[in-house]
Amino acid sequence: MKITVDFEECLKDSPRFRATIEEVEGDVCELESKLDKLVKLCIGMIDAGKAYNSANKQFVSGIRELAQQSAKDEVIESSLTKFAESLQEMINYHTILFDQAQRSIKTQLQTFVKDDLRKFKEAKKHFDKVSEEKEAALIKNAQAPRNKQHEVEEATNILTATRKCFRHIVLDYVLQINVLQSKRRSEILKSMLSFMYAHLTFFHQGYDLFSELQPLMKQLGGQLDQLVVDAAKEKRDMEQKHSTIQQKDFSNDDTKLEYNVDADNGIAMEGYLFKRASNAFKTWNRRWFSIQNNQLVYQKKFKDNPTVVVEDLRLCTVKHCEDIERRFCFEVVSPTKSCMMQADSEKLRQAWIKAVQNSIATAFRDKGDNCEKLDRKSSTSTGSLDSGGEPKERSLKGESALQKVLAIPGNGCCCDCGQPDPRWASINLGITLCIQCSGIHRSLGVHFSKVRSLTLDTWEPELLKLMCELGNKVINQIYEARREELGARKPQPGDPRHEVEAYIKAKYVDRRFVRRPSDEELRTKVVSLSKQEKRLSSSSDHLPPKAPPPTPKLRPGSHASGQSAAARGGEARRDSLFCPDELDSLFSYFDTSSKLRSKKSADSGIQNSADGSRERLATAASSNSLADAEAAEAPPLPATLPAASPCKEVVFFEPKEYSPGLQLYWASFARSLPDMAEALAHGAEVNWVNTEEDKRTPLIMAVHGGSMVTCEFLLQNAANVNQLDAQGRGPLHHATMLGHTGQVCLFLKRGANQNAADIDEKTPLSIAVDAANADIVTLLRLAKMNEEMREAEGPYNPSGDETYQDIFQDFTHMASNDPDKLNRYQQYDPQRP
Repeated sequence: MKITVDFEECLKDSPRFRATIEEVEGDVCELESKLDKLVKLCIGMIDAGKAYNSANKQFVSGIRELAQQSAKDEVIESSLTKFAESLQEMINYHTILFDQAQRSIKTQLQTFVKDDLRKFKEAKKHFDKVSEEKEAALIKNAQAPRNKQHEVEEATNILTATRKCFRHIVLDYVLQINVLQSKRRSEILKSMLSFMYAHLTFFHQGYDLFSELQPLMKQLGGQLDQLVVDAAKEKRDMEQKHSTIQQKDFSNDDTKLEYNVDADNGIAMEGYLFKRASNAFKTWNRRWFSIQNNQLVYQKKFKDNPTVVVEDLRLCTVKHCEDIERRFCFEVVSPTKSCMMQADSEKLRQAWIKAVQNSIATAFRDKGDNCEKLDRKSSTSTGSLDSGGEPKERSLKGESALQKVLAIPGNGCCCDCGQPDPRWASINLGITLCIQCSGIHRSLGVHFSKVRSLTLDTWEPELLKLMCELGNKVINQIYEARREELGARKPQPGDPRHEVEAYIKAKYVDRRFVRRPSDEELRTKVVSLSKQEKRLSSSSDHLPPKAPPPTPKLRPGSHASGQSAAARGGEARRDSLFCPDELDSLFSYFDTSSKLRSKKSADSGIQNSADGSRERLATAASSNSLADAEAAEAPPLPATLPAASPCKEVVFFEPKEYSPGLQLYWASFARSLPDMAEALAHGAEVNWVNTEEDKRTPLIMAVHGGSMVTCEFLLQNAANVNQLDAQGRGPLHHATMLGHTGQVCLFLKRGANQNAADIDEKTPLSIAVDAANADIVTLLRLAKMNEEMREAEGPYNPSGDETYQDIFQDFTHMASNDPDKLNRYQQYDPQRP
């Protein structure tokens, strides 16, 4: 607020002047208190800044110490040193900023308060004093009597002098007020502007400093992505190695000893032994022994220099010692001395004796010029005392999955930004991604995209086939159909992350670029998909190959009429993949009390197969098949299958309305993954229910279509594996009725409820028993037993038994890679009588 006092007005000493003076004095008093407060706050800020700089210096010192400690890692050491130097420079800039704040705010404002405001206060004192004197002179002049001329003259003279003095004082006071009002603006703005320029300089210096540092930071960022991938790969390898070693039998430390004559470090064998001292007390001490460079040495600590027991093993011999009180002792005797040692067990003693003997033999052989090195495979050493092998790798991993997926057209570059050589994939979309886009997809949530590594993760065969059925080209034709029409720019490699993230969200979350079909287009698409006969013939590679109906086999004692009836009634029962001995060992493995062990009898239906390669299980269920099975023994099953499946035929009826859900429904039956992906992009509900067709779902239709890949695609997109139709049957019921063993295996792996009963009180197991499908019965029984075992063991084994998992992996591989072995029926035909 600008307050000025008129010089003419002050000479009048009017009430208006007095009011203005009073207002000015109040304003100056308030200004002084505000400036004092600002100066104190500035002092506090500067003190806090100095404390911050001090703590920051200690932090930078800690970074330098960490860099020195990481001297063996050149990347960490050089990067941390450079970062510490940059942060130290920022500390120096902070110090300059706080010094400037002290000069501009503290010093300048304090000077203004002490000098200018002090002059104002002194002028005010003089003004107040002369005002009082003038007021007294006026009163005295007014009170002078007429008859006393000398008093009148005296009062008049005093009043004249006082008025003259008042004029000088009041003019000076008004001048001081106006100067102060003018100067306050310049002083305050000058100090604050100086402070803001100090900040501007500080941030410019920081920007320039980190601009120079930015190339290094970008380089490290690129290296960091690879380091994260490498670390994940190393972690997975370590976990696999940990799991492999953990599976070995380490109940005895004996298994930890291994003799290797060609070890890279030259140490053929090493381990702990007790050594008897050569002193008078004959004390026994535990030492770390090793055989290296044809010498026997030991150490007390790792940093100690090895003590040589035997200089040259060629000059010594080794023998058992049974004449002392201690067990497991042996003695190494050289021409000059002998050394008594004790192992922890008899097996270890034998291993050490064999190792010393083989080392002696190796030393002699190495000495000759034309002698070959001792062959470890034929030596008498113990080798590794653990005979456990590595677990069999059943799923594709690493380069195998990568090569298969990248071989699909369009998959050689990231689906969203075009970055070449992608190493990640979205398994529910069926696309390949670069590491940046994979991180963005992961942030969308698994209901939009499920990210998996092509090199680090293990790939099930059905999931790998799903990736090969779709691909970047197919998905982009769906999700980017209107991109060019809308003028949207597709990201390029190296674009800022926020731009790529915005594009990916618009593409998959908002589905902004998806072309919505018209009602007529949707009707044409659904009708085309419903005509699945043509689709079956044109895409037969998705189905298991047809197998000719096997010739029915009769049990001994059957009549010829039975054979003709079998030929008329349907297909013959296929051999089970398990022979009776395998089944017996499997079930007894899961139930040591033998309650679930299948019976063997002359009437059990075990016969030699046509090629004589295995026996088959004719009676798939026995009286002890499961705890909830009938107690009475089931009668022998017929040698032929039922004539028809109880499943309802799949027939297309004109619906009341066409929707993306209906497209997904028929596309699942037609095994057309691109059409299924398109339906989901158009907003189809993955668990859509066809109320006009027994409340069947797309997953149930995928079962009838006979493809594991379509089932896997729906499950990856959150299809409910336990959703029932109007008959109370879920996907597992339908797969069992149709004899689709691979799908049964898939649904059991995904948590299908095998205890659910339909409206006829039929469970999947009872259906499989009625159909005499030995493989499906076996899978259901094993799944049931594994579930019971998992519940019994609780949190100690949440995934169940490893044998069960191995069996299901074998079935999965067979269903994907050799489906002919699992063919129970011919291709499902709704028109079959």
